[in-house]
Amino acid sequence: MKVNVHAVNFNIDKKLVNFIQLRLTKLEKYYDNVVSSDVFLKVENISEKENKGVEFKIHVPGDDFIVKKQCKTFEEAVELAAESLERLLIKRKEKVRTHI
Repeated sequence: MKVNVHAVNFNIDKKLVNFIQLRLTKLEKYYDNVVSSDVFLKVENISEKENKGVEFKIHVPGDDFIVKKQCKTFEEAVELAAESLERLLIKRKEKVRTHI
């Protein structure tokens, strides 16, 4: 799976990019037809502590999944978004199986 990581208005370090890529490659065991994924990391200028936002766009044949999460750290947001994507991909796989 091809993973594109985009940081909006800040520089991202390699450790975070590697963490994101490792977490997204684990999604392939739930649904193996994932073509590519785009990850957008944003820091919101708000007074709340939960100002780190993550948006995943996962491209599968015939559909795209978008998940947005906002937390105190990027790692926490990536984990929550990945868990949501796992559930979506499992539903997609079951739906495809029933139509075959």
